Amino acid sequence: MELTVPDKNLVVETALGVNDVVFRSVKDDPFDIYGLYQPKAPGDFRRLPDDVAAGTNPGVVELYKHTAGGRVRFATDSPYVALRVKMPGVLKMPHMPLLGSSGFDLYLDNPASSASRYFNSFMPPMDMQTGYESIIHFGSRKLRYITINFPTYNPISELYIGLADGASLDHGMAYRDLAPIVYFGSSITQGGCSSRPGNTYQAVISRRFNIDHINLGFSGNGRAEGSIVDYMAHLPMCAFVSDYDHNAWDADFLWKTHYPLYRAIRDANPGLPYIIISRPDFHADPAAPDRRGAAYDTYRRAREEGDRRVFWIDGESFFRGEYEDMCTVDTCHPNDLGFARMASVIGCELERALNGWGM
Repeated sequence: MELTVPDKNLVVETALGVNDVVFRSVKDDPFDIYGLYQPKAPGDFRRLPDDVAAGTNPGVVELYKHTAGGRVRFATDSPYVALRVKMPGVLKMPHMPLLGSSGFDLYLDNPASSASRYFNSFMPPMDMQTGYESIIHFGSRKLRYITINFPTYNPISELYIGLADGASLDHGMAYRDLAPIVYFGSSITQGGCSSRPGNTYQAVISRRFNIDHINLGFSGNGRAEGSIVDYMAHLPMCAFVSDYDHNAWDADFLWKTHYPLYRAIRDANPGLPYIIISRPDFHADPAAPDRRGAAYDTYRRAREEGDRRVFWIDGESFFRGEYEDMCTVDTCHPNDLGFARMASVIGCELERALNGWGM
């Protein structure tokens, strides 16, 4: 039996319905791509160099082409923006919307205030196999500054933006003149299970401060191996957020690796704001107190060594209060409410840490 959709707003367009669209690759100027490694190089988009991924672990090899944290910015007076994306495959998960894992959403940017506000999503069809096309109409023709967020859990081979024939195209709104914030961690860091890519906690913080970011969350595989730690230590960044807890094999592994991760980043970046986070789903794991102890011990040691640019956030505090039982989809991965609360707490600590660094 085929069900009809009662609400027209829930109907996803499968045909673009325009005859003047011109598609351009986002790898061409003047599109500006953020959050990805050498994003205008030929081939699939990726978050790491190939050799770093290969030297980390097999899980990272599977995940480093997932485009979590990727964004494209541009300005146009087109009355619509269309999207054509080619994917080597589509990842579908029972606990995460397809829009969050494999879709794109669009924000309108305001250069006068540096604000970004959600406008609409390029909704992926459930039966897509190797990509899709979608279109967002604005209803008028005027200059708009646009940010489009890439999927959090899908590799992307090619991405094209479609604009009306004759529409203007220029660079988008610039981020604040600071190096990116770098985040390292697990599936929560990667973006599971936000309903759309713009709702991850890093994306929310990026819009709050108009600061670029790099998402190096690797679902199930963020274990602080030497290859990726050395790579991260030498990235240009204005702050480092260590969301490293979940993917350590056990508490003992975390005790052995958590401080060395801090030490490597700190040795290469004296004075860099370094944020340490423990897991948000504290009550879901009997080992959580010991794991939190390992993370806090890094903070304690750093402070005893005289580091005044290291900051601590107890993940148990993220979801406290009204509706705390509504913040995850599976007792572990945050939904949009959970990510909003994480963004609020982490954002406030980053604001304090970056005070005097251009904030």
